[in-house]
Amino acid sequence: MRRHRRIRTGGAAGAVLALALVTGCEGLGADGDAPASGAGAEAPASGHAVSPLKNPDGTAPGLAPVTGDGPQAEARKLIDGLTTKGRGPKTGYDRDKFGYAWMDTADGVPLARNGCDTRNDLLKRDGQKVRFRSGSDCVVIAMTLDDPYTGTSIEWRKQKAGEVQIDHVVPLSYSWQMGSSRWPESKRRQLANDPLNLLPVEGRANSAKRDAGPATWLPPSKPVRCAYAVRFAQVAAKYELAVTKADKAMMSEQCQG
Repeated sequence: MRRHRRIRTGGAAGAVLALALVTGCEGLGADGDAPASGAGAEAPASGHAVSPLKNPDGTAPGLAPVTGDGPQAEARKLIDGLTTKGRGPKTGYDRDKFGYAWMDTADGVPLARNGCDTRNDLLKRDGQKVRFRSGSDCVVIAMTLDDPYTGTSIEWRKQKAGEVQIDHVVPLSYSWQMGSSRWPESKRRQLANDPLNLLPVEGRANSAKRDAGPATWLPPSKPVRCAYAVRFAQVAAKYELAVTKADKAMMSEQCQG
């Protein structure tokens, strides 16, 4: 069956293949909920993207660019405070060691135990013109996503779930190699479900990233790269994770103005 995506790129159109999940990032695969017949309830638009500097807990939508001398200086100060070390081996890594995907019971992070799984929480947070499955205020079946990584707008439908995936900004595999292998599982569950570390993005961009750090992967959209570096640094600082020297240098470079 041919699959089409609807995407607005200032007049240009693009096609996308359905994508498999990749290490360190999670796709939005079908979860068994068939869209109800007829129209679902429509939710209010989530609003415009917010700068990560004004969104330290990750509960506001999107990832707005960080611009201007003052904000970029603040960004560099945050990045400069990160510790560095070499990336360790991936030995023993398994996604299941971070809890099952999109659990609502990762205590200690925003939106936990609100009756809606993490994935749908994020679609509601970042989507606009959100539509829910009939009878639900949780299961998102359609929305418009302004993708921060590519700078495009995606008209997403649940039937084509792979067109949008949830990215772990600090990939779980990366965290494992930088020290989360020694954490209690409860802390790993927090990292995996913390909205600060999670962004709905174009599936193709998410798959290209895999478990890379900023030195080897940055969002294709250049205007958002400083904001991405800030968010990566915010997560690393919150969870006391070191980053590699190369990643730290690349992050700082993105916020030089």
